[in-house]
Amino acid sequence: MDSFRRLLWWLFLSSAGGPTRVRVVTAIHTEPRNAQQLSVALGLDYTTVRHHLRVLEQNRLIEPGGGHYGQLYFLAPSLEERWAELEAIVARRAGAPGAR
Repeated sequence: MDSFRRLLWWLFLSSAGGPTRVRVVTAIHTEPRNAQQLSVALGLDYTTVRHHLRVLEQNRLIEPGGGHYGQLYFLAPSLEERWAELEAIVARRAGAPGAR
């Protein structure tokens, strides 16, 4: 397992915030959005969204674009290139015994 795949497992499946981060990157994958748009679309508190955006940005899975106010977020090329791998990891986990 390469380091990028380990990162995906850790950020999206091994930590308590993993399911929320999956929702955040899936929304960004559908359409670049800012934190407020993500908060509304996902029905999450704005500060929760900002926290997960920081984690994803620190791990270079998303990239900000535009000015500071209303800044849009995009998937980083590394995640875009391996999107199918993230989907497979999430699907595998969802199909695991005892998974919700």
